[in-house]
This record gives sequence, C-alpha cells and structure tokens, in this order.
Amino acid sequence: MPFKKEAYDSLQQELIKSNTTLVAVSKMKPIEDLLEGYQYGVRDFGENYVQELVDKYEALPKDIRWHFIGHLQSNKVKYIAPFVHLIHGVDSEKLLVEINKQGEKNNRIINCLLQVHIASEETKFGFGEAELSLLIEKFFQHKQSNNDRLLKHIHIMGLMGMGSLTDNPQIIDNEFKSLKRIFDTCQSIESENFSLTKLSMGMSGDYKIAISNGSNMIRIGSMLFGERTYPSK
Repeated sequence: MPFKKEAYDSLQQELIKSNTTLVAVSKMKPIEDLLEGYQYGVRDFGENYVQELVDKYEALPKDIRWHFIGHLQSNKVKYIAPFVHLIHGVDSEKLLVEINKQGEKNNRIINCLLQVHIASEETKFGFGEAELSLLIEKFFQHKQSNNDRLLKHIHIMGLMGMGSLTDNPQIIDNEFKSLKRIFDTCQSIESENFSLTKLSMGMSGDYKIAISNGSNMIRIGSMLFGERTYPSK
C-alpha cells in the first residue's frame, strides 16, 4: 500500500501546534513506499530490525534521519552505529556501554533515549523507575568520575515508553502521566552527555493521549503506510 499523503498532512497539522516530531514507522514496508514518503517531505523514519535498517539506509537518500525503535541487541549495535540518528530503546546498562563503544569506534556521539517500563505487560522492555535512577546516578551525575568519561560518545536526549496494549484509554493515560512525571524529574539533571529534551511516547492508536500528556515525539506506522502483513511462521 502506498504512502498515505492525506493522513500525513492531517497529522502534520495536529503536530505543528505542539511542536511534536513525527517518526514514520516503516518496518517491513518496501523501499518504494518510503521513497514516496520522502518525496512528500518525511525525513524521520523508524525501523525495528537492524538488517532492514541497514539495507534501507544504503538504498535511500542520505539526509534521512534514521531512528532505531526496536529492541536492540548489543552485538548488533556496530551495524547501525555509523549512521543512526537516534536509538529509542536503550533498556540496559550493557547496551548503553556497547553503544558508547561503537560511537568511539566511529568517532561520533550517538543520540539515545532511555526506555522506561510503564506498561502492565511483562513483555515490554525498559528500566523500572528505581533502576533508571541508579543508572543516571552511576553514569551521569558524577561529573568527575571515570564513568562520566566512559560514556562521552553517547548523548542521552530523552526518555521513551510504550503504553499497554489495551482498549482502556484511562490505563494508557495513567501510564503516560507516570512517564511524564519521571521525565520532569530527570530534566533537572544535566551533564555534558545527559540533557533531556525528547519524550517519545505514542503510536497510531494512542498518540493523542500521549501528546495530551506531554509527548513531543510520536511513532506512527499504520496510519501512514497501512497495516503490515507479517509472514506466516
């Protein structure tokens, strides 16, 4: 299904009021659909799978800002480190250290969001609130420590969270409120490589709730590209 220009225009009209960044989630969509979106003005694309992201990066214009929005394994960071614009789902200390290592190898600072677990499902990834506090204290609050220098090739620019898969909007609203509260608390912390400006929450089904709770980055797929057809197992 081709890129839905009317839906994109409508979304842009909504988002301009709140200065919200739209990331077009293009996983499992053909190059042609992405190129159509690019020609219409989209520059931020989100992908979930490393090899698919690498293949699309190589095939498409180089001024695209590529967002990795899936669960990233440490051993695959090296493949996207040379070009990725923003890694959304940093959910472990191990992954954080590996991203920094690959940033150093590529002589660049890699932008990241720390993923916070706010949903009721156990299958969702992310730091709990206590774990997040410990991580920030260890790596970003002691400016003279060796740890601070260790992560000089990372820039933590925000938090990311995913709401529960539910038809109850009140549950999602409460979860997004919780993440906004955590985000506001963490904004008071600033160091050379930790300065929060992005709160990424909200997808096709719940982005309006997310924006009402302070999200300034949403991830939209099916509204722009249509439903995905997953291969049968």
